[in-house]
Amino acid sequence: MIPLSVLDLVPVREGSGISEALAEAGQLAQTAEATGYKRFWVAEHHATPGIAGGATSVVLGHIGQQTSTIRIGSGGIMLPNHNPFVIAEQFGTLDALFPGRIDLGLGRAPGAAGILAQALRKDLHRAAEYFPQDVLELRALLTGDLDLPIAATPGLGARIDLWMLGSSLFGAQLAARLGLPYAFASHFAPDHLDAALATYRAQFQPSEALVAPYAMAAMTVICGETDAEAETLASSHDQSFVRLRSGDPGKLPPPVPNYRDTLPPSAQGMLERLGVARAVGSPETVRARIGRFAERTGADEIIVSGATFDPAARRRSLELTMEALKVAA
Repeated sequence: MIPLSVLDLVPVREGSGISEALAEAGQLAQTAEATGYKRFWVAEHHATPGIAGGATSVVLGHIGQQTSTIRIGSGGIMLPNHNPFVIAEQFGTLDALFPGRIDLGLGRAPGAAGILAQALRKDLHRAAEYFPQDVLELRALLTGDLDLPIAATPGLGARIDLWMLGSSLFGAQLAARLGLPYAFASHFAPDHLDAALATYRAQFQPSEALVAPYAMAAMTVICGETDAEAETLASSHDQSFVRLRSGDPGKLPPPVPNYRDTLPPSAQGMLERLGVARAVGSPETVRARIGRFAERTGADEIIVSGATFDPAARRRSLELTMEALKVAA
C-alpha cells in the first residue's frame, strides 16, 4: 500500500475562531497517527481569515505535544518570508522537543498577496531570487556541511528531513540538483505535475540525505459513507477555493448540497481542472481514484488535503480513506 500523509491548513470555520481551529488540528493529527498516516504537515499561509497556520513552527509545537510517533513538519515554510538562520533555530528547537520526527518542507512562494512584503519589511521578489542560496545556507546551518561564520543553536546537528516543495519545474530541478525529496502541490496546481515529476527523476543527483528520487504528490481527498455525502462535505472546501481565487477569501463555510451546480461555467471549470488530483466519494470511489492517481504518477507517497466544516467528518474521512486503501492492499 502506498504511504499516506496529511496536509492541514488549520482551517477556521465560520462561527468559530483560532483557538478552536488549533484544537481541531491537534485532534486531526491524533487521528492521523492512530490510523497509520506517515506524516502530518502544516502549510504556511498569511493574512487569510480562514487559515490559522501562519506561525507554522509554533503550530507544529502544538501538534507535536498532541502526538507521539507521527512525523510532523511544514508543507511548507515559504523561505523568502524568513531568513535561514531563524528557521534553523526554530526547527532545531522542534527536533530537540520531538527528536527524529521533524520534516522541513521549503517553498519559494510568499504565501499571501503582495501586501505581505510590506508587512514583513522584505522585498519578496528579490528574496525569491536568492531562494536556492538560502536553501543551501539553511541546510549547512543544520548539517555543518559548509564552513559558516556562525552556528545555529539549536539547529546544528538536528535530525531533520529537508524537503523541496513546488508546483512548477523550478522546484523539481532544485530538488533534483540538491538530492532532496520532492513534494508537488497537485491538489491546487496540477498542470505541471507530470512534467515536474519526470524532470525530478531524470535530473536527480544522489546526496547524503537521499540516494534515489523520492516524490510525494498531493491530492484533495474527502471520504464519506456514500459519494453524495462526500460531495456535500467537500462543498465547503470547494467554496473556499472559489472564494480565494475570486479574491474574496473568508472562513470555511458550511456545506451546500449540489454546490457545483449553482456555479457559473467559469467557476465550474476552475474546480474541474483540479479533478486529476481529487478523490471525493465513498470508500470504493476514493480507493479507485487514489489508485489511478498513484499508478499514473508513480508517486512514492500521497499527501491528502481537504477541509470539512464538521471537524469530526474530516477525522472520519481520514479513517475511511486509510481503511479503504488497506482493503486494496
